[in-house]
Amino acid sequence: QVQFVESGGGLVQPGASLRLSCAASGFTLDYHAIAWFRQAPGKERGAVSCINTSEDTWYDNSVKGRFTISRDDAKNTVYLQMNNLKPDDTGVYSCASSCLGRSQDIWGQGTQVTVSS
Repeated sequence: QVQFVESGGGLVQPGASLRLSCAASGFTLDYHAIAWFRQAPGKERGAVSCINTSEDTWYDNSVKGRFTISRDDAKNTVYLQMNNLKPDDTGVYSCASSCLGRSQDIWGQGTQVTVSS
């Protein structure tokens, strides 16, 4: 089955760190840009970060300087290191098989991140 499996979410206090993982199953990441998306409660899903096959990266302004995306094609996995987390970072984080997040892309089920004191 072709899918992503995300993990690493949780409930943390402001200022804490988490590392999310996005493991591909049933296909290889080598030829895909991979993006992390976030859907906050009551809001539309939006792109947080993306990494292409040349390891060029893009970040939403809200996470620049705090989040780092990386990929390990040998492990077929993309990571999102999230530091200095804020309550506004709360949401379900999902990965997609392109930076555009199209309906025809491969998506994961997501992992919940809650930042609260």
